[in-house]
Amino acid sequence: MNMQSLMAQAQKMQKDLMKKKEEINNQTFVGKSELVEVVFNGKKELVSIKIDKEQKYEADDLEILEDMISIAIKDALAKVDKEVNEKMGAAAGPLNGLF
Repeated sequence: MNMQSLMAQAQKMQKDLMKKKEEINNQTFVGKSELVEVVFNGKKELVSIKIDKEQKYEADDLEILEDMISIAIKDALAKVDKEVNEKMGAAAGPLNGLF
C-alpha cells in the first residue's frame, strides 16, 4: 500500500467522523426524572430545563428537586455519550476528547 492511498483513506475516515459528529451535534437528548426534564444538544450544551409545575413545592422539596435535576442531567448526558459511541464507534476512541 502506498503512502498516497493511506493518506486518502485517513482523510476519508476523518471526513466521515466529522460528518457523524455534526449529525450528533444537531440532535437533542432528553433526560428525565420524576419531576424534571432536561434537554441537551450533542455538544453537551444545556438547551432547556422543565420542572413539573403540577406539584406543590415546599422548602423541604427543594433538596429533592435538586436531586431530580441532577438525575435528569446525568440521564441526558449518558444518552449523548451512548450516541457518540454508537455512531463513531471504536474509531472515535483516540478522538473522544475532541468531541
